[in-house]
Amino acid sequence: MSGEVTVTGFGVRSAFGAGADVLRRGVFAGVPAFAPTTRFDTGPYRTPMAAAAPDGPDAVEDWALRHALDRCGTEALDMAGLGPGTGAAVLLGVAGDHTSVTRYWRNAAESGPATGAGAGAGAAVERVADAVPARLAELLAERLRLTGPRLTFTNACVASAAAIIHACRLISSGRTEVAVCAGGYLVEEETFGKFDSGRALSRDGAVRPFSADRSGLLLGDGVAVVVLESAGHARRRGARPLASVAGWGAATDAHHIAQPHPEGAGLARAARQALRLAGDPDGAALDYVNAHGTGTRYNDGAETRGLRAAFPDRAESIPVSSTKSTTGHLLEAAGVVEFVITLLALTDGVLPPTAGFTASDPECDLDYVPNRPRPADLRRALTVNAAFGGANTALVLERP
Repeated sequence: MSGEVTVTGFGVRSAFGAGADVLRRGVFAGVPAFAPTTRFDTGPYRTPMAAAAPDGPDAVEDWALRHALDRCGTEALDMAGLGPGTGAAVLLGVAGDHTSVTRYWRNAAESGPATGAGAGAGAAVERVADAVPARLAELLAERLRLTGPRLTFTNACVASAAAIIHACRLISSGRTEVAVCAGGYLVEEETFGKFDSGRALSRDGAVRPFSADRSGLLLGDGVAVVVLESAGHARRRGARPLASVAGWGAATDAHHIAQPHPEGAGLARAARQALRLAGDPDGAALDYVNAHGTGTRYNDGAETRGLRAAFPDRAESIPVSSTKSTTGHLLEAAGVVEFVITLLALTDGVLPPTAGFTASDPECDLDYVPNRPRPADLRRALTVNAAFGGANTALVLERP
């Protein structure tokens, strides 16, 4: 590869709180973050449960998506030792700031029609404009004073993974030396209602990926930013690589607007692309897979078959786990938050468990690291994601 891609910094937030230590105490301990959410009235829905940060007077503004992205971005740049004015590309996976917009219009409606005129209308336009996906990338770049190109990905649950893949392509081809990749989703009523209507949410407050009695997913808060650099650039400025991105792949099967391909065909192709680029087409050096693992009936069986197709000779010997069993499904942020979790697994030498696992399913017959973390000497790991419409991504991370 002409330009090796390294990871030099990250910042992360989830329902557990801010930073890596809370992920260790939650995700890596197998402790789910699900609780009844107070962010909106859940009375009309089949479940009140989500992995959402506590919502109080300070948390509302603190967890506005644009502010959470700023904070994670600052933490990532500080960890990487990069200051303002860096000519980094900014690549963001997000569907928009639904939380802020919904809250704004609800407050405006409760205040009466007079708020829609004059200066109030101007404020409304500005607030809505700031929540548009592409505008969020501009705002992040402006506030972090990053001067490179900006691009936003909105392709659902692979959005932030797609942002990372695009950054890797830019860096490996020499078109940029530094990229700041981000993703964010905060639990809000619009999307919650859609998943509830589709009967996708677990009604008993638990997510049990790959388990025979799995009954659905639950949504979760997640925001993360990672700094990627060419190895040469990091070396010249004396930065310590946290890991390298050894391979990446993306594929689509377009099987169905919502259901995955029954054999996980697109996911298998994406994984094979990533492994080939990493120089390991058979997955012989692979030590762990962070699965998409939503806990839904369709996804988990298809994903298991896709992983078997990707590395048929090794599938049974590679540990696989779903961290959505603790964080919830982070939608557009899933790729980048799970990228950070996979990075922590490599650096800490611990496999995060699949929490809530109760019973084996003949359709899901791999090693899913049930319920408890597992020490492991990890050198290389694969993290995969899938989305509506048949989009699939795969990233291979390697410990220095």
